[in-house]
Amino acid sequence: MTLDRRLLLQGAAGAALLGPAHRSVAQAGDSARIVVGFPAGGTADTMCRRLAERLQPGYAKSVLVENRTGAGAKLAVQAMKTLPPDGSAMLLSPMSMLCIYPHTYKNLGYDPVADLTPVSLSTTFEFGFCVGPAVPASVRNLRDFLAWAKANPEKANFASPAAGSVPHFIGVLLGRAADAQLTHVGYRGTGPAMMDLIGGQLAAVSGLIGDINAQMSSGRVRFLGVSGAQRSRFAPDVPTYAEQGFKDIVFGEWYAIYLPPGARPEVVRRLNTALVTALASPELAQAVSLMALEPASSTPAELQARIQAETERWGPIVRSIGFSADS
Repeated sequence: MTLDRRLLLQGAAGAALLGPAHRSVAQAGDSARIVVGFPAGGTADTMCRRLAERLQPGYAKSVLVENRTGAGAKLAVQAMKTLPPDGSAMLLSPMSMLCIYPHTYKNLGYDPVADLTPVSLSTTFEFGFCVGPAVPASVRNLRDFLAWAKANPEKANFASPAAGSVPHFIGVLLGRAADAQLTHVGYRGTGPAMMDLIGGQLAAVSGLIGDINAQMSSGRVRFLGVSGAQRSRFAPDVPTYAEQGFKDIVFGEWYAIYLPPGARPEVVRRLNTALVTALASPELAQAVSLMALEPASSTPAELQARIQAETERWGPIVRSIGFSADS
């Protein structure tokens, strides 16, 4: 079934339940909220707040951010099943919750296709790999690090923002490519991991470029590689994994906006139009560039195609690594 057909059927069912007296935000524009599964102050939350500013007052007179944290951000996705599909509540979620989690959790508590209505891409970002003072100063690139790791397996660890995240899997694939045993340490966010890296408790961190950049001024962090297909404009002097011989390690991630199931096509179109305009704002781009985020929009169909492609890509990767979030 095509996305447009699914949206049409869902919308028809929702309209029948709501009845003619229902006044949707798509018509009234009174208030709206962006639900996000991460705490205040983090990258996802900050993106939500910058986006909420640009959606006012054109989309709604007020747009608030609701942080529904817990269960690896699954609670925020699950909440969409219970919220009205009238445009008054939307979700901002990373790709992982929809495309990787189905391969790592036996019981998600939501269906990434049936329980969400795709609206638009909102942001893209990439990851970096860095080392700190626990690694000798002679280590200047990824090959150097892997050689050191093989010679010092008891010290060869790396941290990521969370077990089962893209940076976690990037680190595993890096070690596997050189037959080096890298011990993974999962954190709650890249920021706390960077603090331990600087303190010498960790050898390396695989995490968001923005969080790594934030600590470069300390002089105690060496940025060894970035995960994109090309060098990042936020770290132009840092070579990619592919440039250093790891051609299969090319990964990025993205945030996107979704409505609850049953959103009518006109509600989806109105929010998509508002998002495209907001995401084209130079002021928003400047604000989120501090976190190494790139605003990006899409049609609902383009977003649905991305979800399907990433879900198919990550299945074999997760199975080859053998990771399970339930273990």
